Amino acid sequence: MPSTRPRILYVTDLAYQARGRRYCDEDIHLTSRLREEFDLALCHPRDAAALLDAFDAVVVRNSGPVQGYEAAYEAFRERASERETRVYNQLTGRADMVGKQYLLDLTAAGYPVIPTVDRAEDLHRLPAAEEYVVKPRRGADSAGLRIVPAARVPEVLAGARDLLVQPRVDFAYEVSFYFVDHDYQYALHAPHPDRRWQLEPYDATVADLDFARRFIEWNGVDHGIQRVDACRAPGGELLLVELEDLNPYLSLDALDEPARDAFVAALRTALRRLLAT
Repeated sequence: MPSTRPRILYVTDLAYQARGRRYCDEDIHLTSRLREEFDLALCHPRDAAALLDAFDAVVVRNSGPVQGYEAAYEAFRERASERETRVYNQLTGRADMVGKQYLLDLTAAGYPVIPTVDRAEDLHRLPAAEEYVVKPRRGADSAGLRIVPAARVPEVLAGARDLLVQPRVDFAYEVSFYFVDHDYQYALHAPHPDRRWQLEPYDATVADLDFARRFIEWNGVDHGIQRVDACRAPGGELLLVELEDLNPYLSLDALDEPARDAFVAALRTALRRLLAT
């Protein structure tokens, strides 16, 4: 008898090399657990557009920075939209899924985010700092990120159309909050600022979660995994660093087994919900 289980195309780049992390291990673990309920096939992001018609849904996971395959990614988005394909994460995200314009938008709207500008004439809107972070508008995974002395920032921005600038914040630590759909799952933090990916479980407060949920609500992604990255600023407040809504690395290896099992259960429930739409 033919299988009646839902068919999921799982998009990942198992060969992608990330500093301090092995993305492939995470996807090997997740797919091994999802296979208990779904029929799965893995593919590289360059192949997703050509294959999606044969599946009930597409899950985009550790597929690497889009800048490495922009044409293929745009082709996938276009075909998935035309075919009304169920995609997880859904393709309506307003954050990293479409670049880093959201950092400018959130700054302008007064959200608690590291202040961000993209033009030399707007540098006066940023807090004074000795150094600034310059990053590509379409960057990811720290690709292209530079630390620039204050005096050189106008020169770096001159004529550039795809760069963002932020003050370099002397933060106490970074912390990430992980959501499946709109449901909070867990938080991890890097207690040592110079070791971003040496993560430990973090006991989020009510205020912390209120902070993170502001960005989840702002983004409006009903079906998807999102990671809210923040830093603890010198004044004690949290500031948004990134809202990752395309293919956030989950750092599942930093969780104990019950927490990993709970995440997998939440993801299965979310996928069933997506398939029911």
